[in-house]
Amino acid sequence: MKIIIAGCGKVGQALTEQLTKEGNEITVIDLRAKIVNELANRYDVMGIVGNGASHLTQAEAGIEKADLFIAVTGADELNLLCCLLAKKAGDCQTIARVRNPEYSREANFIKEELGLAMVINPEYAAALEIARVLRFPSAIKIDTFAKGRIELLKFRIHENSVLGNMKVMDISLKLRCDVLVCAVERGDEVFIPRGDFILQEKDIVDIIAAPKNASRFFKKIGVETNQVKDTMIVGGGDIAFYLAEILLQMGIRVKIIDKNMERCQRLCEVLPKAEIVHGDAADQSMLTEEGMERAESFVAVTNMDEENILLSMLVKKKSSAKVVTKINNIAFNEVIGGLDLDTIMCPKNVTAEYIVRFVRAMKNSIGSNVETLYRIIENKAEALEFIIRERSDVVDKPLEQLKIKKNIVVACIYRNRKVIIPRGYDTMQVGDSVIVVTTITGLNDIDDIISR
Repeated sequence: MKIIIAGCGKVGQALTEQLTKEGNEITVIDLRAKIVNELANRYDVMGIVGNGASHLTQAEAGIEKADLFIAVTGADELNLLCCLLAKKAGDCQTIARVRNPEYSREANFIKEELGLAMVINPEYAAALEIARVLRFPSAIKIDTFAKGRIELLKFRIHENSVLGNMKVMDISLKLRCDVLVCAVERGDEVFIPRGDFILQEKDIVDIIAAPKNASRFFKKIGVETNQVKDTMIVGGGDIAFYLAEILLQMGIRVKIIDKNMERCQRLCEVLPKAEIVHGDAADQSMLTEEGMERAESFVAVTNMDEENILLSMLVKKKSSAKVVTKINNIAFNEVIGGLDLDTIMCPKNVTAEYIVRFVRAMKNSIGSNVETLYRIIENKAEALEFIIRERSDVVDKPLEQLKIKKNIVVACIYRNRKVIIPRGYDTMQVGDSVIVVTTITGLNDIDDIISR
């Protein structure tokens, strides 16, 4: 697909990287020549220095032949104008990043009236992801397939867990739970495990199951599955605002701490049911006084990555709270991954994933049958949902008879409202939704999972 990205900030760069890997033809536009040149050289994409809202600039970028135009500049109004011009000049699909809460409340109206394919708000999207984790605090991350009927949950095996030194094949037999272990992170290594793979303490594991079976599994291994009753949020920005709104609707008590008095006053006006505290969270005594050690969950979403990390480590040491840490700069991924943090949330990656899923859906109409895509381990593994719409080489054959490529596992089959955790004798059929987990990127068709 031919895709134009206007705006080369954090989200624009993440999109350029991911969409290039997907095999798309990318052109980037930005006023900053240095960044444009860096991206063009790093990812072998076309770079245009100019204003994305200029018709001449869009024409130079090839708008007339573009399939998709994505506007992720720093200004909402500019993004909307870019998309309007792109619709008129190229008649392509358009996506606009819109961050202002006032506009976000009118997202559906803006989308329909301006003919946009998607309006994405990184802060709201991140808040939704955090809320999902706080609903199931034992998980590091939760992704859903088949409209929520199948869940992919990531969690860490703690010390003295019954899963320690257990073979993957023994889980169903010993715990009597219909779940499938589809990926394991151990240090810097990622495994798509076979049945004889032995789990160890501190492994980060991805399982797939129906929601009820997932809850049963976590109870069997002695892990809490109920949503948190309260949360302490440090940082009073947009993510905190959106998250507080969502959590209050879920019946979760919310306390927000911020050192900016004006922001606290504003939050008091728009969130009357939340407790707003004016103070500096870097003061440990203040956090203790506000109930840090008693809180069931703690979310660090200040504008400083270092502060978020240090606060999260402090809370992990002082309490048993579920901890969520916002990170904007993931350049030090290996260092951050080595820290004992619970859930790390990166808004730019969440936004990029949403848009990559949309691109995959667009490709679906021109040959690919990928319905949903999640990057479950950054740059190392992904989970894909395929819709089998016609007969192919994989249909009606037992999985054990298929020559499935190494590092690919058929993790789940959804058929006639029934979730099937497949065994060797199970088959894929026309009409099925099939979830595949793999370390091989760029799969476009269900037939790509087998060796020719």
